[in-house]
Amino acid sequence: MRRLIVNADDFGLTRGVNRGIIEAHQHGIVTSSTLMAGGAAFEGAVALAKQTPRLSIGCHTLLVDASPLLDLAQVSTLAVSNSGTPSFRESIVSFACRAAGRRLDEDQIEAEITAQIQKLQSAGIQVTHLDSHKHTHIFPAVFRPMMRAAKKCGIRAVRNPFEPLLFASARNWKRRFQFGILRSFQKNFRQALDDAGVLTPNGCIGIIATGGLTISTFRALIENLPEGTWEFVSHPGYNDADLARIKTRLRASREKELQILTSDETKEMLRREQIELVSYRDFAQSAAPTPQVVAPSSTSL
Repeated sequence: MRRLIVNADDFGLTRGVNRGIIEAHQHGIVTSSTLMAGGAAFEGAVALAKQTPRLSIGCHTLLVDASPLLDLAQVSTLAVSNSGTPSFRESIVSFACRAAGRRLDEDQIEAEITAQIQKLQSAGIQVTHLDSHKHTHIFPAVFRPMMRAAKKCGIRAVRNPFEPLLFASARNWKRRFQFGILRSFQKNFRQALDDAGVLTPNGCIGIIATGGLTISTFRALIENLPEGTWEFVSHPGYNDADLARIKTRLRASREKELQILTSDETKEMLRREQIELVSYRDFAQSAAPTPQVVAPSSTSL
């Protein structure tokens, strides 16, 4: 059996992103979305989520390229003062170096992630799962405190950020190399999940294709999808004036992804391959906390 969770990241980023995510759910294949507690369009996303009860909502935790919910003193290893306003560091490379050098306080990370989850819950959102902006929870210094925050807040599922290199194309060899190194964290990731009793799918697809997804790339991903439950990571939305004011590399690609996610060709592809669409809510309710199947080896297409 092959099951697919289609998650739309960045809910709450802008009004155009919110609108695109809802359209991708109502008229397309998106089953789940992750909401940014610090997003500029947070309130609008909450209102839309309440009007769309079948859309499973998670927390898109922010530790880089955003502002913390907590005071600077409470997240001093994560943030800096930017003209008197606390701000996370923008560079994922800098974040990775600090994580590798053990210069991030795990208690501070746990407190900030907990605050973000609880902001969603206080707004009336039933938070079904967690992931992270720029996949920062791939680092042990983040996923350990994230698991503690998940357990504290009653969250049963989290994104498995490890994408099988099977799905990488030759032109993306640099990112394949980067992800190959990061997969060395996979064993510790699974151990932390088992210790916390938190569920995760078999892995992700679509991360490497982010920003350059085409219908042919999506077809290759779907036709080669292994048995199990997998998550397709997507970023639909509209490239409007609000998005122009946001620091992001994903602009025109959001509208291209929206077209793919809502196309009849995509829907027919999933029917033909007999892949069942499920949400994170479905997954958390049906899955048992048993060890997950190891992702396929790094065979290139």
